[in-house]
Amino acid sequence: MTTTTPDHSALSPAGDDRPWTDPDRPADERVEALLARLTLEEKVAQLSSTWEDVEPAGPEVAPGTNLFGRVGDLDETARHGLGQLTRPYGTLPRPALEHARLLAERQRQITAQSRFGIPAMAHDECLTGFTAYGATIYPTSLAMAATFDPALIRRVGAAIGTDMAEAGVHQGLAPVVDVIRDYRWGRCEETYGEDPYLVGEMGEAYALGVQSAGVYATLKHFAGYSASMGGRNHAPVGIGRRELHDVILPPFERLVAAGVGSVMNSYAEIDGEAPAASRRLLTDVLRGQWGFEGTVVSDYWSLPFLVNAHRVAADLSGAGALALAAGMDVELPDQRGFGAVLVAAVRAGAADEADVDRAVRRVLRQKIALGLLDPGWDPVPAALRAGELDLDKPENRRLAHAVAQASAVLLSNDGTLPLPSTGRIALIGPCADDVRTMFGCYSFPNHVLSDRDDLGNGVEAVSLRTGLGKELPDVSWEFAQGCPVRDEDRAGIAEAVTVAAGADLVVLVVGDRAGMFGIGTSGEGCDVEDLRLPGVQEELVDAVLATGTPVVLVVNSGRPYAVGRFASRTAALVQVFLPGEEGGRAVAELLSGSANFSGKLPVQIPDSPAGQPYTYLHPPLGDRQSWLSNLDPTPAFPFGHGLSYTAFEIGGLTVDREQVPVDGEFTVHVRVRNTGAVAGAETVQLYFTDPVAQVTRPVRALLGFAKVALEAGAEATVRFDVHTDRLAFTGLAGQRIVEPGEIVLYAGSSSGDTPAEARVELVGGERDAAVLRQHGVPVRVERG
Repeated sequence: MTTTTPDHSALSPAGDDRPWTDPDRPADERVEALLARLTLEEKVAQLSSTWEDVEPAGPEVAPGTNLFGRVGDLDETARHGLGQLTRPYGTLPRPALEHARLLAERQRQITAQSRFGIPAMAHDECLTGFTAYGATIYPTSLAMAATFDPALIRRVGAAIGTDMAEAGVHQGLAPVVDVIRDYRWGRCEETYGEDPYLVGEMGEAYALGVQSAGVYATLKHFAGYSASMGGRNHAPVGIGRRELHDVILPPFERLVAAGVGSVMNSYAEIDGEAPAASRRLLTDVLRGQWGFEGTVVSDYWSLPFLVNAHRVAADLSGAGALALAAGMDVELPDQRGFGAVLVAAVRAGAADEADVDRAVRRVLRQKIALGLLDPGWDPVPAALRAGELDLDKPENRRLAHAVAQASAVLLSNDGTLPLPSTGRIALIGPCADDVRTMFGCYSFPNHVLSDRDDLGNGVEAVSLRTGLGKELPDVSWEFAQGCPVRDEDRAGIAEAVTVAAGADLVVLVVGDRAGMFGIGTSGEGCDVEDLRLPGVQEELVDAVLATGTPVVLVVNSGRPYAVGRFASRTAALVQVFLPGEEGGRAVAELLSGSANFSGKLPVQIPDSPAGQPYTYLHPPLGDRQSWLSNLDPTPAFPFGHGLSYTAFEIGGLTVDREQVPVDGEFTVHVRVRNTGAVAGAETVQLYFTDPVAQVTRPVRALLGFAKVALEAGAEATVRFDVHTDRLAFTGLAGQRIVEPGEIVLYAGSSSGDTPAEARVELVGGERDAAVLRQHGVPVRVERG
């Protein structure tokens, strides 16, 4: 084994012989100075990663050949340095300070083994909060989207980023900006919904929040992952160019323009092309068209998947060469196609060292931006130096509570809600008294501790049962589980019926318990055949409704289930999307009336369990055509729907001009008034349609939105400044254009309730819109 003597002078004050350590020099100059000193092995090490706390197992490609076995420890995997450390907090349930101590030790070893003392970047998951034992568990991304409040979600991102930075983590693997196309897909809960504009708004808010704390956000999964056939994880994607460019790619393009630091590839394949090996996606589109300057990191084991799943490479060496040439910069979570096999491929002429250099430049540029090559860089995380690392701060809990409360959606209500403060109320259902049913699949308890109930959740959290008991202490409560979340165990239904029959009112709580790869009913690898509630929960609902006791049905799920058939038989229907550690308290306050509902649906609620794939972004042929088909795809509740304990009136839609150049702007004003008796918040939604176009266009598409809080009787005017870039689409020639013609605008409280209407005409010739200047629609609320 060849050994080298570490050049620890790299950590001392900068000098002309160590220009890469001089923070006063331009970053590119520092990169080139260091790159010129690195050997091929040292370069490739910067593109590689190591997962220290786990021994992953996986399928054999051939007898005796396991692509997923453990690579080795740091002595071997970081002998020439290292690009990234994988999940130093998100793998084992240790106290946070112990994780920080171990991270510091590993960084010391990595810098000692590197000739130039180059530290590794550390990355971790952060989808519903920093995935660390004891860290705040926020609501899922789908719940965040239901707030329709980007400013709130930016605060969430900043809080998560701050915790990660204090812990010594440099990169977070979120947000997911996949646009959901099929609710059967298990990762629906990880998305911001089915509208690309809403996904872009919320994703940008979250990512910029994370990065405001000095931690790189990572867009995933680029691209098409959420459009897999049959809603199956890792399944092929069969979409056309227009759907790809007009629905799937816009959120990614928007966040690249906003300055996101990293992008992760999709596992799926599009028309036979694996994204991890797609130069078209990773280089031509991402960098050539959009100008992305950050790093592309592989989703875990994407390179081995090129061998055993996609079969576009014969071996790991070929997979590494393919991915590198396509534009991949860093392999996660360890080194399979990069590492030693990539070094061998370069020496054999099967991979180009110039491609290695290109990727290393991107990695070093980010390490320089993080200060990792500055003199005096300290491997000890700030929290460890302070001797305290609180990952569930009171202010974080307050933020989690605000999101949980703002994301709950009141679908229907006959006046039964708010709940009475006295009387006999039956609380029934598998999600009523199980705290983990409120957590997403990437929360630490459901992601890591799914088989370790003895370790608890790491955070203080109360169930809805406990929350309601504290909120309404004078109610006589009686509880019955009724049935498990998934198991087909009907033994408890009879007890639930008895309890319901003896009560004045029933609160019935059904839904999901998230997990991974079939462990849960929602989450990665937890796909479903149809949209019926899991297990025998529908039988439980039918049995309880049959008692005749009024029922408030609360659906706590990671995807929209087809509960429309229950709507006419329930007194009230509430949808929450896995509301996190504060969900029990927040939802109890909403049901009691001490807080008001304001959430809106980021997805539709289907009427039929077999009504997928179907989203509100459909062309006219996607509407009900009773003379052509006996099937009715109309949802039970449309995209954007959500009620309140007060009432709102939306109207007065005006446009500041009748004609607008195809390369121009116009201003829309919409009035909203609280006509009810209590304070509340309404989300004013602006939609558009293109009645006649050269290709089929959606019957409704979200143009902009604004959440407005109003006291009883108060009103406000919402101003939307719209650039015609927002009306661009992929034309017949396959290029993005803005086309002259009439545009119809609608405003209202949901995609299905738009009482206000106006028209504007785009004039001039067809415009090439390959490069967008404005991705969002600036909004201003004028009160009074």
